[in-house]
Formats: sequence, C-alpha cells, structure tokens
Amino acid sequence: MGVTKTQVFTDRQNRIADLAKALAHPARVAIIQHLLKVNSCVCGDLVEVLPLAQATVSQHLKELKQIGIIHGEINPPRVCYCINETVWQEAKAIFGDLFETSVAAACCN
Repeated sequence: MGVTKTQVFTDRQNRIADLAKALAHPARVAIIQHLLKVNSCVCGDLVEVLPLAQATVSQHLKELKQIGIIHGEINPPRVCYCINETVWQEAKAIFGDLFETSVAAACCN
C-alpha cells in the first residue's frame, strides 16, 4: 500500500480531508442527521432507526467520535452520543469557506 503524503499539505487541507472522510459514508450522514434531530441518543436507539447491525453502527460512531464531530457520555451500560457543537461549527465554517470560493472564469469547456 502506498504511503500518504499528508505532511506536504497544510493543516487546514488535512482537516478538510479528515472531516470529509468521516462524513463520506451514508450511514454516518444518517447518524449525524438523527443526532441533529433528537439532540442525543444511545447506540441502541440508532440501531432501531438504521438498517444496520449494532456492531456496524458502533464502528460508524467510532469514526465520527475519532474526528470529534460527536462525543459520548458514558452512563453504564450505555453511551449517550450527541453532536460536538464546537467541531460542528468548525466543519460548517470549513466547508462553507471551501464551497463559497468562486470558480475561475476561464474553464476548459
């Protein structure tokens, strides 16, 4: 497998890529949408609304938690997940800035 050369890119470019990668699966998008709607929930609740096994939902939650866009509060035997407001605002700003950039007038068409 090839080595990624993330070190040759800016911290911001790497952060955009990390956020995009974390959101690059429809299950993770569905989890984010659900958490935005209900504010917080436990993994078992997500299993009821998503057509996925509990282990698969847990893996997607792990990916979202690793990037920091969600966090979980442990209340044994459950973990209650919610959106991390700080990282959510960061992602909105990053993607907003990226998509608000105008396309150069001269194009190859």
